[in-house]
Amino acid sequence: MKNILKTLYGMLMLLLIWIILHFVVQSSVIPAPLSTITFFVLNFTRGLLPHLAASLLRIIIAIALSVIVGLPLGIIMGMTKLGDMVLSPLIYLAYPIPKIAFLPVFMILFGLGDISKILLIFTIIVFQIAIGARDGIKEIPNEVHLSAKSLGLNFFERISDVVLPGLLPRVLSSLRISSGIAISALFLSENYATTYGIGYYIMNNWIMVDYTAMFAGIIGLSLMGLLIFKMIDVMQSRLCPWVK
Repeated sequence: MKNILKTLYGMLMLLLIWIILHFVVQSSVIPAPLSTITFFVLNFTRGLLPHLAASLLRIIIAIALSVIVGLPLGIIMGMTKLGDMVLSPLIYLAYPIPKIAFLPVFMILFGLGDISKILLIFTIIVFQIAIGARDGIKEIPNEVHLSAKSLGLNFFERISDVVLPGLLPRVLSSLRISSGIAISALFLSENYATTYGIGYYIMNNWIMVDYTAMFAGIIGLSLMGLLIFKMIDVMQSRLCPWVK
């Protein structure tokens, strides 16, 4: 209930700021909130939904692939000295590179469709997951590992019973941060060689000087980001009930 109230409070504050800007700027560039919300509701299923569904599907696939690849990499770096020595320098060198710069490369190699966009998001998220998992393991006290060994737990039992519970909160926090960045990158990538995606919808309406539809797309993009964050919150409540 508290989280719902916080979300509603945030929405009301953003709406208040929007109303103030609409009256201060006095321009069609910032349309009236009521007319925009009405347009959003009336055009959701036939106009916005296909674009939101396409974007959300790209994000979810990229997140799933990032966890499948990044989590084992982080565990290897955190649990083995050799893995840390071999993989950490590569990740630390590749991580700061702006991944959006590789979009033309992905489009040439993998085409103009969904694969290039999913790969772009994947390259943004996977490094955060790997580093978050590795750092989560490093934060587990060494005494815990020694206790697990003394209890006779083998390597894989230590991972499932000790390591995963210890690193999951850090990984989920990394996923929250990287998802926001990934949505921004997806918005940009959807402006190239595509006819479906919320990024395409927003920019196409901007070109058509339909600012009401453009802001309706921005509302949809914001709600999609909120949905992803809430999904991560649900995952944390189920997988890490001890984190409040």
